[in-house]
Amino acid sequence: MATKKKAPAPAGRPKKKLVIPASLAHIKPGELPQSLLVAVKPYGQLHPLAAQAYTALREAAFAAGINTFKPTSLGDTYRSVSLQKQGFLARYQLEPIAGASTRTWEGRTYYQKPGTAPMAAPGSSRHNLGLAVDISEASGDRLAWMVANCDRFGFCWEVDSEPWHIFYYPGDKIPAAVEAWKQAKAAASPTLQQG
Repeated sequence: MATKKKAPAPAGRPKKKLVIPASLAHIKPGELPQSLLVAVKPYGQLHPLAAQAYTALREAAFAAGINTFKPTSLGDTYRSVSLQKQGFLARYQLEPIAGASTRTWEGRTYYQKPGTAPMAAPGSSRHNLGLAVDISEASGDRLAWMVANCDRFGFCWEVDSEPWHIFYYPGDKIPAAVEAWKQAKAAASPTLQQG
Protein backbone atom coordinates (compact mmCIF):
# COMPACT_ATOMS: atom_id res chain seq x y z
CA MET A 1 0.00 0.00 0.00
CA ALA A 2 1.89 3.00 -1.25
CA THR A 3 1.46 6.33 0.48
CA LYS A 4 -0.58 8.58 -1.73
CA LYS A 5 -0.21 12.33 -2.05
CA LYS A 6 -3.22 14.57 -1.85
CA ALA A 7 -4.42 15.87 -5.18
CA PRO A 8 -6.80 18.75 -5.70
CA ALA A 9 -10.42 17.67 -5.74
CA PRO A 10 -12.02 18.42 -9.11
CA ALA A 11 -15.65 19.39 -9.15
CA GLY A 12 -18.21 16.80 -10.09
CA ARG A 13 -16.92 13.66 -8.38
CA PRO A 14 -20.15 11.89 -7.44
CA LYS A 15 -20.72 10.43 -4.01
CA LYS A 16 -23.39 7.79 -3.61
CA LYS A 17 -24.76 5.71 -0.78
CA LEU A 18 -23.25 2.23 -0.62
CA VAL A 19 -25.70 -0.62 -1.16
CA ILE A 20 -24.22 -3.87 0.13
CA PRO A 21 -24.57 -6.84 -2.27
CA ALA A 22 -26.75 -9.59 -0.78
CA SER A 23 -23.82 -12.03 -0.86
CA LEU A 24 -22.01 -9.85 1.72
CA ALA A 25 -24.94 -9.58 4.14
CA HIS A 26 -23.56 -12.07 6.65
CA ILE A 27 -19.84 -11.75 5.89
CA LYS A 28 -17.50 -10.00 8.30
CA PRO A 29 -15.55 -7.21 6.50
CA GLY A 30 -12.00 -8.30 5.79
CA GLU A 31 -12.90 -11.98 6.04
CA LEU A 32 -14.39 -12.65 2.60
CA PRO A 33 -14.17 -16.29 1.51
CA GLN A 34 -12.28 -16.98 -1.70
CA SER A 35 -15.62 -17.80 -3.36
CA LEU A 36 -16.52 -14.08 -3.08
CA LEU A 37 -13.28 -12.81 -4.62
CA VAL A 38 -12.35 -12.53 -8.29
CA ALA A 39 -8.88 -11.65 -9.61
CA VAL A 40 -8.68 -8.36 -11.54
CA LYS A 41 -5.98 -7.17 -13.94
CA PRO A 42 -3.19 -6.46 -13.54
CA TYR A 43 -3.37 -7.52 -9.87
CA GLY A 44 -5.68 -7.67 -6.87
CA GLN A 45 -9.09 -9.13 -6.10
CA LEU A 46 -12.60 -7.73 -5.81
CA HIS A 47 -16.11 -8.94 -5.01
CA PRO A 48 -17.55 -10.50 -8.24
CA LEU A 49 -19.93 -7.58 -8.93
CA ALA A 50 -17.22 -4.99 -8.34
CA ALA A 51 -14.74 -7.05 -10.38
CA GLN A 52 -16.95 -7.14 -13.48
CA ALA A 53 -17.74 -3.43 -13.18
CA TYR A 54 -14.06 -2.56 -12.66
CA THR A 55 -13.04 -4.67 -15.68
CA ALA A 56 -15.67 -2.95 -17.82
CA LEU A 57 -14.52 0.47 -16.54
CA ARG A 58 -10.86 -0.40 -17.18
CA GLU A 59 -11.56 -1.58 -20.74
CA ALA A 60 -13.56 1.60 -21.41
CA ALA A 61 -10.62 3.66 -20.14
CA PHE A 62 -8.26 1.88 -22.54
CA ALA A 63 -10.72 2.36 -25.42
CA ALA A 64 -10.80 6.09 -24.60
CA GLY A 65 -7.01 6.34 -24.84
CA ILE A 66 -6.20 6.17 -21.12
CA ASN A 67 -3.06 4.05 -21.48
CA THR A 68 -2.76 2.97 -17.83
CA PHE A 69 -5.65 2.11 -15.54
CA LYS A 70 -4.74 -0.03 -12.56
CA PRO A 71 -4.77 -0.21 -8.77
CA THR A 72 -1.89 1.57 -7.04
CA SER A 73 -0.77 -1.74 -5.55
CA LEU A 74 -1.94 -5.27 -4.82
CA GLY A 75 -3.21 -4.05 -1.43
CA ASP A 76 -5.40 -1.37 -2.98
CA THR A 77 -8.24 -3.68 -3.98
CA TYR A 78 -9.63 -6.22 -1.47
CA ARG A 79 -7.88 -6.05 1.89
CA SER A 80 -8.11 -8.69 4.57
CA VAL A 81 -8.61 -7.32 8.06
CA SER A 82 -4.99 -8.21 8.87
CA LEU A 83 -3.71 -6.23 5.85
CA GLN A 84 -5.94 -3.29 6.82
CA LYS A 85 -4.59 -3.47 10.38
CA GLN A 86 -1.00 -3.49 9.13
CA GLY A 87 -1.57 -0.40 6.99
CA PHE A 88 -3.58 1.36 9.68
CA LEU A 89 -0.93 0.86 12.37
CA ALA A 90 1.75 2.12 9.97
CA ARG A 91 -0.19 5.38 9.58
CA TYR A 92 -1.76 5.92 13.00
CA GLN A 93 -0.52 5.83 16.59
CA LEU A 94 -2.04 5.97 20.05
CA GLU A 95 0.31 8.71 21.26
CA PRO A 96 -1.42 12.07 20.68
CA ILE A 97 -0.19 14.32 17.87
CA ALA A 98 -1.33 17.95 18.07
CA GLY A 99 -3.64 18.86 15.18
CA ALA A 100 -3.61 15.36 13.70
CA SER A 101 -6.66 13.68 12.19
CA THR A 102 -7.99 10.88 14.35
CA ARG A 103 -9.69 7.53 13.92
CA THR A 104 -11.37 5.40 16.56
CA TRP A 105 -10.66 1.69 16.56
CA GLU A 106 -11.55 -0.83 19.26
CA GLY A 107 -12.71 2.04 21.48
CA ARG A 108 -9.38 3.87 21.37
CA THR A 109 -8.37 7.08 19.59
CA TYR A 110 -5.54 6.85 17.05
CA TYR A 111 -3.67 9.86 15.64
CA GLN A 112 -2.59 10.07 12.01
CA LYS A 113 1.15 10.34 11.53
CA PRO A 114 2.40 13.33 9.52
CA GLY A 115 2.97 12.72 5.81
CA THR A 116 0.67 9.71 5.57
CA ALA A 117 -2.58 9.27 3.66
CA PRO A 118 -5.73 8.58 5.67
CA MET A 119 -6.86 4.99 6.13
CA ALA A 120 -10.01 3.51 7.59
CA ALA A 121 -9.88 1.53 10.81
CA PRO A 122 -9.67 -2.26 10.28
CA GLY A 123 -13.03 -3.76 9.43
CA SER A 124 -14.59 -0.44 8.40
CA SER A 125 -13.08 0.06 4.93
CA ARG A 126 -14.88 -0.59 1.67
CA HIS A 127 -11.65 -2.37 0.69
CA ASN A 128 -12.52 -4.91 3.41
CA LEU A 129 -15.71 -5.68 1.45
CA GLY A 130 -13.90 -6.12 -1.87
CA LEU A 131 -15.79 -3.14 -3.29
CA ALA A 132 -13.08 -0.45 -3.44
CA VAL A 133 -10.13 0.22 -5.73
CA ASP A 134 -7.43 2.87 -5.36
CA ILE A 135 -6.55 3.91 -8.91
CA SER A 136 -2.90 4.64 -9.64
CA GLU A 137 -2.09 8.21 -10.70
CA ALA A 138 -5.67 9.46 -10.41
CA SER A 139 -4.93 12.93 -11.70
CA GLY A 140 -4.91 14.94 -14.93
CA ASP A 141 -6.59 13.33 -17.94
CA ARG A 142 -7.07 10.03 -16.12
CA LEU A 143 -8.97 11.67 -13.27
CA ALA A 144 -10.99 13.82 -15.67
CA TRP A 145 -12.01 10.67 -17.55
CA MET A 146 -12.87 8.95 -14.27
CA VAL A 147 -15.07 11.87 -13.19
CA ALA A 148 -16.92 11.69 -16.50
CA ASN A 149 -17.34 7.90 -16.52
CA CYS A 150 -17.06 6.11 -13.15
CA ASP A 151 -20.71 6.60 -12.18
CA ARG A 152 -21.92 4.91 -15.40
CA PHE A 153 -20.10 1.76 -14.28
CA GLY A 154 -21.32 1.90 -10.67
CA PHE A 155 -18.31 3.56 -9.05
CA CYS A 156 -18.16 6.75 -7.03
CA TRP A 157 -15.93 8.54 -4.55
CA GLU A 158 -16.03 8.38 -0.79
CA VAL A 159 -14.08 11.49 0.22
CA ASP A 160 -12.86 14.57 -1.64
CA SER A 161 -9.31 14.25 -0.32
CA GLU A 162 -8.79 10.87 -2.03
CA PRO A 163 -9.34 11.15 -5.79
CA TRP A 164 -7.78 7.72 -6.27
CA HIS A 165 -10.29 5.90 -4.00
CA ILE A 166 -13.43 4.71 -5.80
CA PHE A 167 -15.94 2.10 -4.73
CA TYR A 168 -18.69 0.04 -6.32
CA TYR A 169 -21.92 1.30 -4.80
CA PRO A 170 -25.09 -0.17 -6.47
CA GLY A 171 -25.16 -3.53 -4.71
CA ASP A 172 -26.83 -6.24 -6.78
CA LYS A 173 -28.18 -3.80 -9.39
CA ILE A 174 -25.80 -4.06 -12.34
CA PRO A 175 -25.34 -0.68 -14.09
CA ALA A 176 -26.47 -0.41 -17.73
CA ALA A 177 -22.90 0.24 -18.95
CA VAL A 178 -21.73 -2.98 -17.30
CA GLU A 179 -24.67 -4.93 -18.78
CA ALA A 180 -23.82 -3.54 -22.23
CA TRP A 181 -20.16 -4.53 -21.74
CA LYS A 182 -21.22 -8.07 -20.71
CA GLN A 183 -23.48 -8.39 -23.77
CA ALA A 184 -20.70 -7.17 -26.09
CA LYS A 185 -18.29 -9.69 -24.57
CA ALA A 186 -20.83 -12.50 -25.00
CA ALA A 187 -21.49 -11.51 -28.63
CA ALA A 188 -17.76 -11.41 -29.37
CA SER A 189 -17.15 -14.89 -27.92
CA PRO A 190 -17.05 -17.63 -30.54
CA THR A 191 -19.96 -20.02 -30.25
CA LEU A 192 -19.54 -23.71 -30.71
CA GLN A 193 -21.68 -25.13 -33.45
CA GLN A 194 -23.08 -28.57 -32.91
CA GLY A 195 -22.62 -30.85 -35.90
